[in-house]
Amino acid sequence: MKSIEGGLIVSCQALEHEPLHSSFIMGKMALAAKQSGAVGIRCNTVADIREIKKNVDLPLIGIIKQNYGECNVYITPTMKEVAALVDEGVDIIAVDATDRLRPDGKTTEQFIKEIKSTYPKQLIMADIATLDEAINAGVWGCDYVGTTLHGYTEATAGCNVAENDFQFLREVVANSTVPVIAEGKVDTPEKARQVLALGACCVVVGGAITRPQEIAKRFVDAISN
Repeated sequence: MKSIEGGLIVSCQALEHEPLHSSFIMGKMALAAKQSGAVGIRCNTVADIREIKKNVDLPLIGIIKQNYGECNVYITPTMKEVAALVDEGVDIIAVDATDRLRPDGKTTEQFIKEIKSTYPKQLIMADIATLDEAINAGVWGCDYVGTTLHGYTEATAGCNVAENDFQFLREVVANSTVPVIAEGKVDTPEKARQVLALGACCVVVGGAITRPQEIAKRFVDAISN
């Protein structure tokens, strides 16, 4: 996956409650990202992945967001979602690699090792929230770690990947045994350049590019205040 190093991966996702929720629209969003020079796409659901593949030939980081009752793990939470992503042939599968139990009661270590045992050639990205999770993910066999969930778990609530001059990212880069993908709160081109300079192998940007309601709100808030 040398092709993604040093580049921008655009997260093209829209959930059911969002205005752009449509596989057709996500396909065109991915095309726009490619035409702008993006080196990869992060995408959610089998339907979106299939449509995106019709529009671009870029490497894909695939996920399936699936809620199981009151379980807080929802990014590719079980082997069922993993199998569906493998069948679609995504280049990298991203999974929640936090220290929380999965819907079926498995630990993250058990889950990752099962994936690598069942699909030994499949590249895995660990979406982590803490430094310990990043280190463990590499030990257990993940090929990449991403700062995706820092600030979105009980243990890291209120945190921000970009705070304190990207201190969390610096710690992960310094201690991870596998390449680090910067993701979360990288909402300006300047921040994207900065995280790459800090040692991230590539950077994922989502809402700042692909969620117009969030982009418009920044303008509205600035005008109103």
